[in-house]
Amino acid sequence: MIIIHDRKGLTELLRLDADSLEGADLAGANLENANLVQFSLKHANLQYANLQHADLRLADFSDADLSGANLSGADISGAIFLNTRLAGALLPFKKQP
Repeated sequence: MIIIHDRKGLTELLRLDADSLEGADLAGANLENANLVQFSLKHANLQYANLQHADLRLADFSDADLSGANLSGADISGAIFLNTRLAGALLPFKKQP
């Protein structure tokens, strides 16, 4: 059983009857403010998922599909995006002046 909580650890956002998130189908999931620090999401389907302001530090998104996902305001420090599909995704990068 996997339970994903918010960044403060107070609110349960998602409960999955699975041993890992690798290959999970989370398309369209609302994971706003989620704590996914060091989670492995290899091969996961996160198309159009809401990951706004999520803590994604050191998460592994290798071969995952984040097409159309919203990552605005997310912390992706040290996250791995090897062969990740990001077409149409809203990324957390700030514009440089």
